[in-house]
Amino acid sequence: MTQLTALVTGSSRGIGAAIAAGLRARGVMVIGHATRAVDSETIAANLTDPTAPAALWDEALERAGGQIDLLVNNAGQFVANPIGLSDIEWLDNWEDALRINLTAAAELSRYAVKHWLAQERAGRIVHIASRAAYRGDSPDHWHYAAAKAGMIGMHKTIARHYASKGVMSYAICPGFTDTAMAGDYLASRGGAGLLADIPLGRVATPEEIASIAIYCGLDAPESMTGAVLDANGASYVR
Repeated sequence: MTQLTALVTGSSRGIGAAIAAGLRARGVMVIGHATRAVDSETIAANLTDPTAPAALWDEALERAGGQIDLLVNNAGQFVANPIGLSDIEWLDNWEDALRINLTAAAELSRYAVKHWLAQERAGRIVHIASRAAYRGDSPDHWHYAAAKAGMIGMHKTIARHYASKGVMSYAICPGFTDTAMAGDYLASRGGAGLLADIPLGRVATPEEIASIAIYCGLDAPESMTGAVLDANGASYVR
């Protein structure tokens, strides 16, 4: 059986690192990505650079020997953007957040879909979105919520229009997860007090979110394409 190949963005830590490790444990060749390369299996690309997604895809495809079977759009940025900042500061933060959290994912998804259509081969995309796509976020994180809502809209569009061609799309909406990115936010919002809003009583682990992503990437039935899976400890139910 031919070994599957996956490109996982934001794979150097947190959810992305857990996804990469889990896929490798399943025998998948994983090409990782980080802003700065951390090992020989990771491609460095700063996704605030408009040219970075194309360069990342091309290098990943070369390393994969011309075939990528799975794209995991996990890379993300979560920084505060208070409305009291100057106009230019607020807009710069907004555009950086959308480029990293949405536009880069859209570009990579486009390259992946074109790749699979051209080769008449099946492929899968897993998008790591957020409960913020549906619930919204804090007053300092309009940009993050907007980007993740955009990711969900993009995911559903891909699923609806390319399923008949063998391209499957799945999305996951975590709530708080025990990563450095979420840790900063939890601390800024009162730490443990914020857990009162999570009926489960704790945040998710990266491994829990990774297990869902790996299921979607390797095992989920095709009929599940277009699904959005929540993983937020019942802090937001739809």
